[in-house]
Amino acid sequence: MKAFLDALARDFPADFSSNDPAELATYGKDWTKVFSPSPSLLVRPRSTAEVSRFLALASAHGLPVVPSGGRTGLAGGAVACKGEIVLSLERMRTIHPVDSLALTVRVEAGVITEAVHVACAEHGLFWPVDFASKGSSHVGGNIATNAGGVRVIRYGLTRQWVLGLTVVTMSGEVMELNGALEKNNTGIDLRQLFIGSEGILGIITEATLKLTRLPGKVDVFLFALDSLQGVLKLFEEARKGPFTVMAYEFFTDACSKRLEKHRGLRPPFEKSASHSVLLEVEDAKEGALDAWLASLFERGLVVDGTLAADLAQQRALWTLREGISESLSATGMPHKNDIALPVASLSVFCTELEALLERRYPDWELCLFGHIGDGNLHVNIMKPDALGKDEFLAKVHDVDRDMFELVRAHKGSVSAEHGVGLLKKEWLEYTRSPIEIDLMRHLKATLDPKGLLNPGKVL
Repeated sequence: MKAFLDALARDFPADFSSNDPAELATYGKDWTKVFSPSPSLLVRPRSTAEVSRFLALASAHGLPVVPSGGRTGLAGGAVACKGEIVLSLERMRTIHPVDSLALTVRVEAGVITEAVHVACAEHGLFWPVDFASKGSSHVGGNIATNAGGVRVIRYGLTRQWVLGLTVVTMSGEVMELNGALEKNNTGIDLRQLFIGSEGILGIITEATLKLTRLPGKVDVFLFALDSLQGVLKLFEEARKGPFTVMAYEFFTDACSKRLEKHRGLRPPFEKSASHSVLLEVEDAKEGALDAWLASLFERGLVVDGTLAADLAQQRALWTLREGISESLSATGMPHKNDIALPVASLSVFCTELEALLERRYPDWELCLFGHIGDGNLHVNIMKPDALGKDEFLAKVHDVDRDMFELVRAHKGSVSAEHGVGLLKKEWLEYTRSPIEIDLMRHLKATLDPKGLLNPGKVL
């Protein structure tokens, strides 16, 4: 270790590394509350070259490294809990000029997601990777986890919006993958190996992002409904509506009550209901839209509803949905699950899930929300105040198993958008076959033969 520290002091800037206890505690964790951070060192490079030189040094000394972005993940993918070195990319925040002809922008991995949105909006363009943590999440982390978000139903996942990557392997090798090419039919697309790999194969340091035009006229609605089946029926109707669906989000009244307790906000309904749906649409045809809305009430598909009159009201309605995750954590200890089902299986699965939760947790508070338009459900079980943390985690572990059996039966995923990390590693076989897992292990062994890069995650 002394030889490593001597080389670090000799070959890197004085502020490159830190062993300050407060910084180690901060950078060694993500939003997952289950794991305790205990990194041995923090390093903050300023360039791909520095990342390369540092990884080569760490590899030569056999020291494990955990890449760190905005640390907004919920699967323990950025946690350093076994003395690893945390490599934070937060100093790498260069946004190169937007290319309005090619509709691309080149950025470093530490750029904040919202900063990309702001830079591109000046050109009438948009990188459509968007979620509640956009003000703190990093582009590199978004790509490494193939982040989803609130508009997947309209634009797809992060991987659809990445043209090229710069990746550094644990040995310090730098790979330039695909550049800014739209078409490149020359064998296996290695870029896609690293998108969604959670930092176990290489560290993404730069990316060329694909852009699109800013949305046209957008309308935001909030509807009150009396059941989860009603949420699914309204979704079916929305897909036939006179507009393009941009987002379709739902949350239960239990979520609303936690949001009210934390931030003093409630849905603006005259009538109370068990479920709320936030619907965002683009280019609605006004006459047809009025008729569509009227039919919802005439057929009793919704209990109540409101349309945002301006941008401020749109933001207020979105806050009701995007403030939920923060509010759950601020008002208690949630056990979070982020699952995905084929859209065609949602109705049957949700019926079975409701029966399972009622049978196992009749007296526990359940907070359900998510991007149901793309099959993604967030299942949150709140720890009762009288129950200890360890006992709570032991009990919900058993329910995870039963719920994931349902997920497997319906050919779903145990993790829709937060990845596997440490938290879902045990359940990977419920979504991936033995041959798939074996292939993942071979890829890991090929690119990181010493097993030093984000060790223990995913596999």
